[in-house]
Amino acid sequence: MTDASHPRAPADPNDPKGLIRESYRIEGITDAECRSILVDWALSLSESQPRAAIEALLARYGTGAEDHPMTLVLREGLTEAPSARRRGGRAARMREG
Repeated sequence: MTDASHPRAPADPNDPKGLIRESYRIEGITDAECRSILVDWALSLSESQPRAAIEALLARYGTGAEDHPMTLVLREGLTEAPSARRRGGRAARMREG
């Protein structure tokens, strides 16, 4: 049975649980809270490459909200992560000894 007073909007494939949309509605939300929400969002995303989804969400919610913590966190999500370098292991121990 559906409640006509609360029509359910179709799910956005870029934000299936509405987490990003709701984060923009929370007054006084912090960077840390936005990061936590972004992790939950990434886990709920069906595609393995979230870059296009982040770009779409920034276009939808970030325009006019450039200083919002979620906008800043989403922008960080578009930056390339530094490549991991292996540290330690047997070779490192052999050099030290």
